[in-house]
Amino acid sequence: MVVVAICDDEIDLGAELERTLIEIFTKLNVKYEIEVFLTGEELCRRMESGSRYDLIFLDIEFAKSEINGVEVGRLIREAQQNHIVSIVYISWEKKYSMQLFEIRPLNFLIKPLAYDKIKQTVKTYLKIFGLFSGEFIYKKGHDTFKVQIKDIVYLENQERKIIIFFSDGRKEDFYGSLKEVYNEQLKKFDFLFIHASYVVNYDYVTAVKYNRLHLTNSLTPLPISPNKRNEVREHYLSIIKRRRV
Repeated sequence: MVVVAICDDEIDLGAELERTLIEIFTKLNVKYEIEVFLTGEELCRRMESGSRYDLIFLDIEFAKSEINGVEVGRLIREAQQNHIVSIVYISWEKKYSMQLFEIRPLNFLIKPLAYDKIKQTVKTYLKIFGLFSGEFIYKKGHDTFKVQIKDIVYLENQERKIIIFFSDGRKEDFYGSLKEVYNEQLKKFDFLFIHASYVVNYDYVTAVKYNRLHLTNSLTPLPISPNKRNEVREHYLSIIKRRRV
């Protein structure tokens, strides 16, 4: 869960930023909460009362505020001793960039805010805090291995051994529980648990039929177990809908 605060007295811009963040977090399959504030004082009071935020998009100039965003940042870092929250400054002006150095912002975005810049900032935050690593980790004996999620087509369970099938034709195996692997690492990356023996990467699925699933560049479909047919279809359609937002 990423808890976000937007602090900007331009109501329309704040609302647009909120819509953009909802779209980005939804597409990335990351749970979120977003609160919007119109003044720096309001944000500071909320944080002083105990509210916690992971990521703050903070305007620098406020028309109806006695303190600007730079001062809000100093209060957060110094008075509140909060050195964990990531602050992203937003402004129409570039002149403040040097003043922000001591506050250690995650980024400084110039208005009007570009979708790609916001998305990249969110991804950077998620990577820094390990919420969007894009890596699958497994162990073989005393050795630990990491592979890129995007390269995995599917995993197959054969007795106690799990075999990873990669997009380039490679295979790797390790001992483990397919259910645990799915719940702990793969579900958040849009993998489909179609059978007690198969977990499949949505990105390589070309079609979901009644009792089988077809994959890119594969002539052999994988079976969907009877007790998972409705669940798989609903999950598949929900991913399509979310990614088309």
